[in-house]
Amino acid sequence: MTQIRQEAEIEATVEKIFAAIVDFRGYGRWLATSNVFEGITDISSDPIALGTTWSEPGPNGVRRGTVTEFEPPTRVTFRQPMTMSPRFLGVIDITVSLTLTPRPSSVHVRRVVTIGIPWPLKLVQPFVVRQFRVESGRTLLALKRFAESQG
Repeated sequence: MTQIRQEAEIEATVEKIFAAIVDFRGYGRWLATSNVFEGITDISSDPIALGTTWSEPGPNGVRRGTVTEFEPPTRVTFRQPMTMSPRFLGVIDITVSLTLTPRPSSVHVRRVVTIGIPWPLKLVQPFVVRQFRVESGRTLLALKRFAESQG
C-alpha cells in the first residue's frame, strides 16, 4: 500500500469545509472535471452519511465508493475501489481520509490517500502514484479556493 499525505490551512469554518467535502451533488461548484475526474453519479443518499454509496466513472475505470467513516464536522473516510478499464488490469484499492482540525483562524485539513496497486499495474506503479498525487493536490487546492472565496 502506498500513502499520499497532503495538508492545507484553509481560512474558513470547519462546518463550511466539511459541508463542501460531503456535498457530492455540489462538487461541480468547486471541483472542475479533469483527465481522471469526470464527476460523481448514482449517489445512494442525500445528504450523505455513513454507508452512502456512489459511482465515479472515469477514463481509467469506475470507482464504486462507500462512506466508511463519518464524524461531522471533523472526519470523513471514503473507500472507493476502482475497477480498471480494461478489466484485466485489476482493481486499485483506494481509501481517502480527510481530517479537519479547527485552529483559531483557520482549519488544518489533512488528506490521506491510500492506494493498493494490483499486480498487472506494478510496472507502471510510479506513474499511477504520481497521477493520484497530482489529482489529490488539485482537489485540496480547489477545496481551499472554494472555501476561502465564500464569504
